[in-house]
Amino acid sequence: MTHHPDGSVPQPDRFAPPPAQDPSVADRVSAAAGPPAHQPGPPAHQPGPPGPPGPQVPGAPAPQGPAPHAQPAPGHPATATASHDVPPAPTPELRQALAAVRTEVGKAVVGQDGAVTSLLIALLCKGHVLLEGVPGVAKTLLVRTLAASLDLGTKRVQFTPDLMPGDVTGSLVYDARTAEFSFREGPVFTNLLLADEINRTPPKTQASLLEAMEERQVSVDGTPRPLPDPFLVIATQNPVEYEGTYPLPEAQLDRFLLKVVLPLPEREQEVEVLARHAAGFNPRDLAAAGVRAVAGRDVLDRAREEVARVQVAREVLGYAVDVCRATRHSPSLSLGVSPRGATALLATSRAWAWLSGRSYVTPDDVKALAHPTLRHRVQLRPEAELEGVTAESVLDTVLASVPVPR
Repeated sequence: MTHHPDGSVPQPDRFAPPPAQDPSVADRVSAAAGPPAHQPGPPAHQPGPPGPPGPQVPGAPAPQGPAPHAQPAPGHPATATASHDVPPAPTPELRQALAAVRTEVGKAVVGQDGAVTSLLIALLCKGHVLLEGVPGVAKTLLVRTLAASLDLGTKRVQFTPDLMPGDVTGSLVYDARTAEFSFREGPVFTNLLLADEINRTPPKTQASLLEAMEERQVSVDGTPRPLPDPFLVIATQNPVEYEGTYPLPEAQLDRFLLKVVLPLPEREQEVEVLARHAAGFNPRDLAAAGVRAVAGRDVLDRAREEVARVQVAREVLGYAVDVCRATRHSPSLSLGVSPRGATALLATSRAWAWLSGRSYVTPDDVKALAHPTLRHRVQLRPEAELEGVTAESVLDTVLASVPVPR
């Protein structure tokens, strides 16, 4: 099993890309396939050609010469029928730059590596994230530190019952000196917008984010005003208190690319948090903690271009569709995943494959991102909720029942 830099393995909420020195699946398949067909292979009494240099995956056997009948792994470009061009491997420098972002965030935030990776996937896919966690798990600090490490602007809006749409998007202000109206930008005009406790404001104000999230622009008095790029909405909600809240409608939940559940830290992580505060850590002074910008807009733009070139075999496309369609026939759900959810699963799987150092998607990528991408797009039946069924358990059942392409 390949371990990640932080010692964890892929999980629905705590996934992190493997280290850059791991060999790609394409290299291992190429080594197992032996020499090209137009070149004669070595005689049977001689050993086959050596595999590619570099470390091997722990527990994986070394290549043993030519294997004419070796089958490519599911999702490998050799199995694709739409195109015979193998896209180039991800640029190591770009992946290392985004890995450095995780390191910088770790200087201020302890135990939330999975959430950092989720936010990076959302930035690569031009999506938005819904964070759910109890108060005090460093949601605001996480966003501020991520913005500082990427040299991006960030603003925070505390959603309250009396918040108006113009307080978020901006409004026209009358200037008595010029006798004209001028537009005053709202906090939505930023790169990373933290919508804190979004479920505490009425639907009218919640809806003011819809155009900004989907169209990446704000229309005031009939005039569209584009938002800066990159633009990411990170909305938080408290899963404990529901009194006096306004649950997000399904139409708005579907606008979020990922829903990430922030867990409470482990004991050792919590001890580390207290040790940092005892040593003088100030969450309001990130520069004193050593947080610096290690990537920027140019890195994100180039990484997005490479993610868009990640290849997906038709069999893997069919697997992602089958997973989404299976939710529509689940007896525990009154609402399954829509086609928009299927396209979101495709996008996040491609970003995850790129972060993992591959230029193609495998069924394991789809499985790894199914929970954070789909958990907020399904709706349980009331009788299923009374029986203790959760969206997580339904997705587990779906993933276990849908055949994986071979």
